Parts: sequence; C-alpha cells; structure tokens
Amino acid sequence: MEPNVSKFANVNKVTTHVLQEMKLKNEKIAMLTAYDFSMARLLDKAGIDVILVGDSASNVMAGHTSTLPITLNEMIYHATSVIRGVKRALVIADMPFGTYQGNSKEALSSAIRIMKESGADAVKMEGGREILESVDRILSAGIPVMGHLGLTPQSIHKFGTYVVRATEENEARKLVEDAHLLEKAGCFGLVLEKIPAKLAAEVSRSIRIPVIGIGAGPGVDGQVLVLHDMLGITQEFSPRFLRRYHNLSEEIQGSVRSYIRDVKTLDFPNEREQY
Repeated sequence: MEPNVSKFANVNKVTTHVLQEMKLKNEKIAMLTAYDFSMARLLDKAGIDVILVGDSASNVMAGHTSTLPITLNEMIYHATSVIRGVKRALVIADMPFGTYQGNSKEALSSAIRIMKESGADAVKMEGGREILESVDRILSAGIPVMGHLGLTPQSIHKFGTYVVRATEENEARKLVEDAHLLEKAGCFGLVLEKIPAKLAAEVSRSIRIPVIGIGAGPGVDGQVLVLHDMLGITQEFSPRFLRRYHNLSEEIQGSVRSYIRDVKTLDFPNEREQY
C-alpha cells in the first residue's frame, strides 16, 4: 500500500471549510468525477477529496456528444447514486444546462431539488457575471456554489469549438474579473477549464477561494479529471491535459472475450462453480 501523502487524510468528512484549509496550507485538492454508487464508493475508499457528479454523464454515461441534453432529473439520479457510496469526500453536483441561465427563480428551485433529493453537498454552475443573479439567489438559501470559468461546455454552441479559452487579452481580463465577482458573491471554489497555465496561476493567487484546474496547469489549488477518461474507459477523447492512469478499455474487452470463450467451450462453469 502506498504511503498517504495527505495532511488531511484523517478528516472524517471533507467540507468547503476543509478545502479552504487545504488551500491555506498549500495542499493540493484531488477531484474526480463519478456518476454511480460503485465507482463513487471506490473513489471514496481511495481517499479522493472531492467527487464531482458532472454533467459529463451526458457524454460518458448516456452517449451524447455534448453535455447539453442531460436533464435535471437525470443529474439528481446520478447524484443520489453517488451519495449512497460516499462517506468522506465532498460531493458536488453540476447544475445542467437550462436550469439556471436567465432565470434566478428557476435556478433556486433547481438547486433546492438537487440538494433535497440527492443529498449532495454543493452545486456547480458555469459562467461569470451573466449568472450572478442566480448565484446570489442560490447562496441566499444556504446552498454552497462552485463556479466554473474558461471553457464552459454548456456554452459550446456559442464558442463553436473546444479550443483553449482566454488566450486573447479581452477574454483573459473578463475571466479574471468574473473570478473575483464569483468570490465576492460567496462561491466556495472555482473550476478553471482549458485556459493558459500562467493565467490560471494568476487567478489562483489573486483570490482566496480554492481553484481547481482541468487543462489549466499546475499553478492552481487542485486538479479534476473525468474518471472514464483517466481510467482509459473512453478512448475517443485525448486532449493534451489528460493523463491516462490505466487502459481499462482493453482490460475490460479482454475479460469479456475470455468469458465468451469459456462459455462457448463449456469451460465455465466448471465443477467448483456449480451447486
């Protein structure tokens, strides 16, 4: 067993306050996505700090080509499944497209449903100044909110591409301003996706709340990856920032082929595997 390198390994439950302490004590935050009970339980037992029930479930669980189609009911289902498998990690649920943009009352109603029906610890929302009214209303109900800036997949049709964001001065300036607005509003943390590493480090240094990066370099307070990507279950997605820690796609297919062979050759079940 590998030695535990975390100063917070003995924390019984990771909270937003614990994440703030981790930033203050310069301990990096490890965050992964999960969408079901079995995987969430494994991540929690392994000591992950934060689990994001991402709207990336739309891609890796449902087979859609974007995050837009997933519904609030589906996100609540995934979040509920994850919560049942978790004891220690902080669980954050993505608010899906269409549940908070442009209507702060609907945003509050959506967030309340997620918290009441799933038991999640917090919600995450994409955008800056344009969603501040919704952020304020949700926070006023005592629901913790994590922001998300940079490449915001729910806005893919506006961007038209998944290229690196905030490379131009105007967009970079707006991103920094939005980060400060979200902090001032009361968000407990921020995800920065696919932006220049220098800019991400600047944002992390300039705000007090934890900043989690995905394709944003090492100068932030933690990292997040999509579980199915880092385990090699999905093979179609290979951006520069993705490190594959396993190749489960090949391993699973190999196991299934062995099972098929054993069934067809009458090797399974053998005498020890019957009653």
